[in-house]
Amino acid sequence: MSTPAGSGIAARMGIESGFLVLQRGFSDDCDSSISEEVSKVSGNALVGENSQEVVDAVITWWREDDGDLVDELVDCLTYLTEGGQVWLLTPKVGRDGHVEPSDIQDSAPTAGLSLTSTFQASKDWIATRLVARKIGKK
Repeated sequence: MSTPAGSGIAARMGIESGFLVLQRGFSDDCDSSISEEVSKVSGNALVGENSQEVVDAVITWWREDDGDLVDELVDCLTYLTEGGQVWLLTPKVGRDGHVEPSDIQDSAPTAGLSLTSTFQASKDWIATRLVARKIGKK
């Protein structure tokens, strides 16, 4: 039986054919196979951070010394369609630039996001899914 496209990391991220995905913070230390799979499954090249496009998802690679996480998350929100998601990729424990989960938990609500899930995206990176909080929900 053949494996359907998107059965790996992109499927776990909810990336679908036709999605536009913005990528921020990509550098030499990032896992390019994640970006390549997301691009392949979506059928679109990843949009760069200088774009004005509205996108279905944002992937942001973030390290401890990259600056203010709240500011980054707020910036990510400006690109998203309603119902879009932010995938925060951070180095695993023990890797250079590791971000404490408590930092993410503290920053997300301040930026207007809710943390929904976290999983190991690759041997060096953890993926955390963040979505815009629903206004007026009780």
